[in-house]
Amino acid sequence: MTPVSRAGSERDGATLLDREFEAGTLSALREAVLETARAAGLDDDRAIDVMLAMHELAANVIRHGTGHGRLRMQVTGSALRCEVSEAAAGHGKVPDSPVSGPLPTGPLLADAPVRPSWPVEHGHGLWIVRRTADQVQVTTGPSGTVVGVVFTLPER
Repeated sequence: MTPVSRAGSERDGATLLDREFEAGTLSALREAVLETARAAGLDDDRAIDVMLAMHELAANVIRHGTGHGRLRMQVTGSALRCEVSEAAAGHGKVPDSPVSGPLPTGPLLADAPVRPSWPVEHGHGLWIVRRTADQVQVTTGPSGTVVGVVFTLPER
């Protein structure tokens, strides 16, 4: 994958990855996320953070949700935006909420108090996402749940 042009270029805001997933595709999804994060300009450690966070969200959709979902990644200016969505029960189709909208606003999970150690109860996935991402927003509605995650890109 070639490096992605940043803000001000014709590729600014372009979707870099748009993939539906289920249990059997998680390994390939992790590889694609890691490659996309690196291509967006993140160093290896930060790209692994993105991969880990996206894997946790996708695994949550599979284990606790509908069993299938959609992951989208996009570069906008100085951020890598990621979105994991699932369809609500009975809706079958994964919500088509575009990742190209404004960056998450409102209460962000990243602003919630951070626990000092690994939690013992359920919720490890979101805990990991909150620890690695710069912004996190969870939206649930009649058509399903969408988690928007933002990772700040290094300045060039």
